[in-house]
Amino acid sequence: MSDLQETSLHAFHAEHGARFVPFGGWDMPVQYTGIIEEHLAVRQAAGLFDVSHMGEVTVEGPGAQRFLDTLVTNDVSKLSLSQGLYTPMCYGDGGVVDDLIIYRVGETAYLLVINASNIEKDYRWMEEVAEPFDCELKNVSSDYALLALQGPKAEAILDLLKVEGGGDLGRFFTLESKIQGIRVRVARTGYTGEAGVEIFCHWNDGPVLAQAILTAGAPVGLKLAGLGARDSLRLEAGYPLYGHEISERINPLRGGIGWTVKFKKAVDFLGKAPLQEEKTEGIPEKVVYFSLEGRRIGRQGSEVMSQDQVVGRVLSGTHSPVIGKPIGSALIQAGALESGDLTLDLRGNRLPLQIKKPPLHL
Repeated sequence: MSDLQETSLHAFHAEHGARFVPFGGWDMPVQYTGIIEEHLAVRQAAGLFDVSHMGEVTVEGPGAQRFLDTLVTNDVSKLSLSQGLYTPMCYGDGGVVDDLIIYRVGETAYLLVINASNIEKDYRWMEEVAEPFDCELKNVSSDYALLALQGPKAEAILDLLKVEGGGDLGRFFTLESKIQGIRVRVARTGYTGEAGVEIFCHWNDGPVLAQAILTAGAPVGLKLAGLGARDSLRLEAGYPLYGHEISERINPLRGGIGWTVKFKKAVDFLGKAPLQEEKTEGIPEKVVYFSLEGRRIGRQGSEVMSQDQVVGRVLSGTHSPVIGKPIGSALIQAGALESGDLTLDLRGNRLPLQIKKPPLHL
């Protein structure tokens, strides 16, 4: 008997030929027709992902904004109504607890979206940090199904679904609407590097909503997409994945998302002092993205070499269907990055590491 959780769309996925894998405690579709085909559909037309395994937390009350600005590195005080932001939250030593999106959905009300594998850990950490503040936290993960509609045709599909205001929605803004009578929250966010939205609905409405979107979008090339394509898409785009490019050990400065750390915001956040010290004294190692010639993929843990010295390790690796090359990310000593001449050791074979600024597929 499996202990894996299932989203409300599990039967929907099975009916559409999904192959499932365990992910973060959930039984999730990794692919339907094939990872490459689904990946290219998102880059060229549109893909629909079930991301209902993600966690949701609400924070409300007079002290909500100050609590959140203490909790995370980005500046929550700058959010206007219906606006969201991406941010890490850190431990006191600057290591990352998780990365998340925060939407301001009321004057003193916020909706947080956190990673599936970290829901319990994150919520315990939030409760601990929130104790001195005048606000109320609720773990509402079981209330929401969440679908990601991503790709250049996503806006056209929203128009076909007659989502009022969907086409005018600015990046990282959100609105409440209806799709074929189903109440939804639409957010102009995503994890693929393409235009698109993420659509929240009541947990039980997930299968009906997914079918409505698929029916409307199929004529313009929409395909169901699984976690396999989601990972290759995010790596092409240079988006970090918790446990890989950011973690308890890899802080936001080392992970390449230093732009999310607002040292000058009004509230001192957890991890500020060690992060400020590291920024001042010099970041000792950095996450970079790369491509390789040939077909051999640099897997997690593969060693990055400078001459005969190990100077880093691969964090993520896959094949890019767009450029037809292996791509990946690695954490490398800062001094070695300055010297150049880096190679990847793949079972004794040395391949030149071609460091590139994301997105890697353009």
